[in-house]
Amino acid sequence: MSLKQQYINGEWVTAISGETRDIINPFNQEVIATVPEGNDQDAKAAITAAREAFDNGEWSSTPATERGAIVRKIAELIERDKEELARLESLDTGKTVEESRGDMDDIAGVFRYYAELADKDGGELIDSPVPNGISRVVREPVGVCGQITPWNYPLLQASWKLAPALATGNTLIMKPSEITPLTTIKVFELIEEAGVPAGVANLVLGAGQTVGAELASNGDVDLISFTGGIVTGKKIMQAASVNVKKLALELGGKNPNIIFADADFDIAVDQALNGVFFHAGQICSAGTRLIVEESIHDKFVSALVERVKKFKLGSGFDEETQMGPLISADHLAKVEKYVETGVKEGATLAVGGHRPENSDLQKGFFYLPTIFTDCTTDMKIVQEEAFGPVITVEKFRTEEEAVKLANDSIYGLAGGVWTSDIAKAERCVAKMRMGTVWINEFNLYFPHAPWGGFKQSGIGRELGKLGIEEYTETKHIFQNLKPEPINWF
Repeated sequence: MSLKQQYINGEWVTAISGETRDIINPFNQEVIATVPEGNDQDAKAAITAAREAFDNGEWSSTPATERGAIVRKIAELIERDKEELARLESLDTGKTVEESRGDMDDIAGVFRYYAELADKDGGELIDSPVPNGISRVVREPVGVCGQITPWNYPLLQASWKLAPALATGNTLIMKPSEITPLTTIKVFELIEEAGVPAGVANLVLGAGQTVGAELASNGDVDLISFTGGIVTGKKIMQAASVNVKKLALELGGKNPNIIFADADFDIAVDQALNGVFFHAGQICSAGTRLIVEESIHDKFVSALVERVKKFKLGSGFDEETQMGPLISADHLAKVEKYVETGVKEGATLAVGGHRPENSDLQKGFFYLPTIFTDCTTDMKIVQEEAFGPVITVEKFRTEEEAVKLANDSIYGLAGGVWTSDIAKAERCVAKMRMGTVWINEFNLYFPHAPWGGFKQSGIGRELGKLGIEEYTETKHIFQNLKPEPINWF
């Protein structure tokens, strides 16, 4: 593909340094595009543009109904270009094109949701403590927002940040993952086409160590929204503390999926597989910790293994493919090391645990779906996020033990409970320390439900009404209609 560019102050530009980066197809390691490799200087230029655009007030003072109409137009353009976007997403990430098409529907839905919310908050009147007083609370845009997105769901995660920021009148600088920027570039073309003014939405390409670090530390940035790994998230928190900017962080999870013996067995098996192996396990909410009641443990594991052995790995553009490759050589090596650690720790490798031997998969970053049994919570493979197609299985005997195991983690993003006893499910949910808990379901999300985690899974929420509140500041305004002297002094 031809050189893709950055978008700063309404112009498509190359990197100030002139450096570029090749974007690699994880299925066969072919170069699919070349993009600018921005650095802190490009980030500073975008921050200046966003700061000036916010301070001049053109976008923030645009009537909310008009902003909502533009955000809605972006949704319509995404629907128009759905096939092109899905193709780019699958080329960039290796996921199946069917999954990418579903992502585009979800992304358009996010923009539509926040378009509808744009003019729905007119503030509130609160009781005045004095006669002839009017006390009101309004929400105003935060200002300049730095947005950093991950490589696993490039455009989906971008939509969770772009739509509420634009709807509330902020300006922004987005930095997508340096290895999966293509659909984000394309959606910025649609943002321009929809009529977002110059300087309001800016796109800088490059590495986190340069572009991301500048966004986190620069005093002209009022908010950082980051989705990614916990190590990077902690660095962003430290950098942002210098000027005490607002933070919204989603830092992943190690998500438990509790299976009780009274659950619908076949459905629980099916959803346990979907909960992990979709997109080769490269999902922050993947149910990679199966916690199975002892009486059905062996039967459940056998059913999982039987299904896993039949998985079809291949190109995302092959309609028969069920699971594509991992994102990169580095990430493949990380997953391999993770599995080696599990073996050393004494977990039993029930299936998988190595690269496929198929000759047609050797150029890609493929790894077989893998299941470990005999796992305990003191193992690294149970505590640390592999972000790959790997399940660990633990046993429990009692309801209390299941919940204790589920909560034994530094993370608290999501979890699941499978049982036909709704009272038992509700007891478990009440004690599970996670931002989202599914009952007889796993990995379902939608735009109007908030998303985010407890503990070290992050700070704040995306999606839903809480997602739009992240991009606003609360202001209290008091007006005295009949001021009188106090005569204190």
